[in-house]
Amino acid sequence: MTALSSVAAHRFEAHHLAYAYPGGPLVVRDVSLTSTPGCMTAVVGANGAGKSTLIRMLAGLLRPASGAVLLDGVPLKDWQPRLRAREIAYVPQSTPTVFPFQVIELVLSGRTPHTPGFQLESSHDTEKAMQALENAGAAHLASRSFTSLSGGERQMVILARALAQEPRFLLLDEPSSSLDLKHRADLIRTLARLRNTQRLSVIMITHDLQLTASFDQLVALRCGEVAAAGTPDEVLRDDLLRDVYGDPSVHSRRIGEQTLIWVDL
Repeated sequence: MTALSSVAAHRFEAHHLAYAYPGGPLVVRDVSLTSTPGCMTAVVGANGAGKSTLIRMLAGLLRPASGAVLLDGVPLKDWQPRLRAREIAYVPQSTPTVFPFQVIELVLSGRTPHTPGFQLESSHDTEKAMQALENAGAAHLASRSFTSLSGGERQMVILARALAQEPRFLLLDEPSSSLDLKHRADLIRTLARLRNTQRLSVIMITHDLQLTASFDQLVALRCGEVAAAGTPDEVLRDDLLRDVYGDPSVHSRRIGEQTLIWVDL
């Protein structure tokens, strides 16, 4: 391994990404970020700031108009899909399904990158799927039909399917949008525990700024560009939040290890 590849190993990087939908203007402009093992990154910003477009580029679902996404120093587009799926898991905002799959069957589908050819899942795969359900706080749903679940329960199951891939990097697009307060807190606790025990790296799109205080780094987008990046203390400030969200009534205050954010009515 060369000195350059050694430095690049175990890194997930985006360099100067830009994207425009067909016939439209750039919705992401010159965005860069880096994630390393055990790093939790939150991407925040107003609606239409380019957050979901960015994470879809990071997941390899959209090809940048310019810039590059690198995994261990290798362009993401050059990775074989099966190998890439062992390294990166992506959880979209919603996953509609019309088929009444049993939850355990759906989570087992996350083991596909680890299953050779057309072989059926093994007992080892089933154990991994059940462990993923437990990590997502959804083990009690294993025998339920996915279509019978609430929106919040579905989101927990989709997270479990992503965890069943055993990725090094987990990309989440607003995973807490359907969750109640308790399950939002449980989600962050789960991610923090996996960061500490398995060195899982997380990049999460969220509108819930209260959840980001325990993250390692925040990237705030405004009109497709990086308006601020740094630790929660550096980004969750009145002046930056007012600029990012375009609202002079936004306030923030540090209380112990948490940051309280509110808007004057």
